Amino acid sequence: MDQQTVPETIFFVDRENRKSLQSQIRETLVSAILSGRLYPGARLPSTRRLADYLNISRITVTLAYQELASQGYLEAKGRSAYLVAGRPPLTGLETGDRHDGGHKVDWGAKIKVRFSIAKPIKKPLDWRPYPFPFLYGQMDPTLFDLSAWRDCARRALAREDFELMAGDFSAEDDVQLVNYICSRTLPGRGIEARPDEILVTVGAQNALWLVIQLLLNKGSSAVCENPCHPDLSAALLLSGAQVTAVDVDEAGLPPGRLPPRTDAVFVTPSHHAPTAATMPMQRRLELLRHAGEQDFVIVEDDYEFEMSFLKPPSPALKSLDRDGRVLYVGSFSKSLFPGLRLGYLVAPAPVIREARALRALMLRHPPGHLQRIVSYFLALGHYDAVIHRMRTEYQKRHEVMAAALEREGLKISGAADFGGSSFWIEGPQGLDATALMHELRQDGVLIESGFPFFAYDDSPCRYFRMAYSSIPAERIAEGVARTAARIARITGG
Repeated sequence: MDQQTVPETIFFVDRENRKSLQSQIRETLVSAILSGRLYPGARLPSTRRLADYLNISRITVTLAYQELASQGYLEAKGRSAYLVAGRPPLTGLETGDRHDGGHKVDWGAKIKVRFSIAKPIKKPLDWRPYPFPFLYGQMDPTLFDLSAWRDCARRALAREDFELMAGDFSAEDDVQLVNYICSRTLPGRGIEARPDEILVTVGAQNALWLVIQLLLNKGSSAVCENPCHPDLSAALLLSGAQVTAVDVDEAGLPPGRLPPRTDAVFVTPSHHAPTAATMPMQRRLELLRHAGEQDFVIVEDDYEFEMSFLKPPSPALKSLDRDGRVLYVGSFSKSLFPGLRLGYLVAPAPVIREARALRALMLRHPPGHLQRIVSYFLALGHYDAVIHRMRTEYQKRHEVMAAALEREGLKISGAADFGGSSFWIEGPQGLDATALMHELRQDGVLIESGFPFFAYDDSPCRYFRMAYSSIPAERIAEGVARTAARIARITGG
């Protein structure tokens, strides 16, 4: 096999790909070597020959080969010949012939607990080519300061930072990030907390899961809002607790409708998910009073409060709490970018101590390097600058979209008092929002059906969500018009 010559046909470069041509060549070779498709001693095409075949610069091929040779994947022979290294840095073990025995196992019987019970919120991963993406939670990269993020990543790679971040945190978090949350983020919501009352999590959902595991079990009683994010309602059901979904109104969760025996209430008071309703101050105080009288805990998910461009956001429930009954969940993923997956839990020290121990059993801690990058991004003022830019742009889009919805006769059923990034739309009687969502893709329009948010109702849902976080202002009116036209065709209205 040492005389094998690697054919040029295994190589392919995509000029539309964001990766460099050199990177694509390297990835092709590394993948082939690690998978065992190329054997040690195999001769690669000459740099000139491969460059001619791919119609690219010869120096691009040369640099790719040289980089792989320096990493130990290739060996240089003479001035221009390259062979697959005799001992490339393989990570697998020699196992002989491979046999796929998966079909012999009855996994339906082996799996004892089913976690795939949530109604999925279906968002196409290839949403960017669609001209009218009204998708909630997706970012507009033109509003993000990528150069500042790169600078913070570079700072986090300095030797002192890297040596600290590359180590095992055990169950701890980046002190620099936790201190910033204490001194800057939480005071902005009127919350005081010590470092031992904060836990960094892999997004808000991770924080909510930890809290549910600590507070609830079979025999417990929990309350969530209806409608409610499907991931939260699924996590509550999996806890084994008796779950009551209380219908929200235009002011959010009505405390007077809570059942008499409750252990924990999960709410999104500043920005109800998904209707965006804002709970007024009087109702917040009433909810806290009920918590004291009935001895239950409140878990507050305070997402997206940063997008306040119409008026200042209402005080967090946690800031009004005098008994220590409110557990507070925050997230940087909503305000920076969804792929960040970084949030935090604020709770009394005994709760954080147990949550930290539970998190350690699951994932030890969120990636230290990522925590340090975010801490630099916050401390150097980039975060506040990005939020200011987003607020300014979102206000413009909010106004354009509100006017377009009114012009097209689409009923706004919910919108945050302070701003936010989306509208909750109530369609006409008989509309199936899920069917509408699928048909609108033919028109280049992406929306979210409200169906997944109603965990205990499988009937067709006429509500849907339209966000303006990922669509340019100049495309909003046309996208709303297409949505209204499609609804008219479906309903005959």
